[in-house]
Formats: sequence, structure tokens, C-alpha cells
Amino acid sequence: MTTVSSPLTGRAVGLDAVPDPVFSGAMVGPGTAIDPLREPGSEAVSPVDGILVSLHPHAFVVVDDEGHGVLTHLGVDTVQLNGEGFELLAAKGDSVSRGQAIVRWDPVSVAAAGKSPLCPVIALEATAEALTEVADSGEIVAGATLFNWK
Repeated sequence: MTTVSSPLTGRAVGLDAVPDPVFSGAMVGPGTAIDPLREPGSEAVSPVDGILVSLHPHAFVVVDDEGHGVLTHLGVDTVQLNGEGFELLAAKGDSVSRGQAIVRWDPVSVAAAGKSPLCPVIALEATAEALTEVADSGEIVAGATLFNWK
């Protein structure tokens, strides 16, 4: 079983709250979403120990030893910001530890640019039944359990 930790501090809101049908319809995979604290210089951290297999300013994927890939997407439609307001703190191919900072970003400027700062955290290629104890409401701190993947 893989325990997936929250990559951000904020409020768990569930995928239904994400203003993007690809995420809210779980087309990419099941998971949940976080409404991050509105603080400039917020850090998104790795939700699992593993290899950083994909890294963009607005999103990253870490695959753990069991082959479970976890996508953290920083905001919705943030690819359109072309990296503005995002700073990479790791490199694709790095071995990363749970809680290690991957991207520094500014949810305030994301919102100011008219984009949703909600952050989907997705279990790639998983079934909804594979996830248990999914946090979809309430305050959450980075590093706290977001869901379990069996």
C-alpha cells in the first residue's frame, strides 16, 4: 500500500470542486484536490518517496517503488502562465523524498491571473476502488495523509 501525503497546506476539497471536467470527472485518475493557502512563495512537496518522472512549472509526477505515479497539478489552466510565478526546486529524474520541496509557486498570482489555484492530486492509472481514506474536506497540512492506495 502507498500512503500519499498532501503536497500542500490548505483545505481538502475533493475533485468535484475542480473547475475542469478532466479532473472533476476523474478522467486522469481518482484522487482529491487541495485549495492551497494563499501565500506567495508556497512550496509544493513530494507526496511520496520516489523518482520525479515528469516535471513542469505547473505540475509534477512522482513514481514510488511500487510503480504508483502521483500527479500534483498546481492550479487549473496554469500551463497558460508559461511558468510565470513558478520556480523548479528539483530536476526530472531526481530521487525525491516525501516532503521534499519540488516547486515554489504563488497561488495569489495564479488567482490574480484569473486561474483557479485548486490543486488536483491524482493517482495515475488507478481505479477509484484502489483508494481509501481520501481526504475531501477539512484543513490539511503538507505531509499529512491525503489518501491510501492499495
